[in-house]
Amino acid sequence: MGESMLLAPCTRCSAVNRIARTRLRDAPVCGRCRHALFEGHPFALGADGFDRHVGADRLPLLVDFWAPWCGPCLQMAPQFEAAARLLEPAVRLAKVDTEAEPALGSRFGIRSIPTLVLFAGGQEIARQAGAVGSAQIVQWVRLHVPPA
Repeated sequence: MGESMLLAPCTRCSAVNRIARTRLRDAPVCGRCRHALFEGHPFALGADGFDRHVGADRLPLLVDFWAPWCGPCLQMAPQFEAAARLLEPAVRLAKVDTEAEPALGSRFGIRSIPTLVLFAGGQEIARQAGAVGSAQIVQWVRLHVPPA
């Protein structure tokens, strides 16, 4: 019986890497650029790479839709950063700047920011609007994504 594999796109060069679920915590590196696949902090995500990171066989992805002019977004940013350290590598965290990527905000019907959207299995599985702390982010994600 083979190991369960996931695909993890590199946040630096966009190469898609196959990783066994049992090896996620072994500090995997990208097969193309040799950069660490998991760094314990959110990465910026744009329309060009969005679908590559949300695919059905990819890791769960938590996206913070935010804008640089939004006070609550800026207050939540360090909390989201802290949550990334606790959730990776089981869940990836990304930030979408709705000012720079209005099409993504529109595509997902983002009406207020910050809004957290959790994707798993290629589908949106949960959504939460408003600024929250890192403990609440982690608890909310773990409620919707069972441990690997």
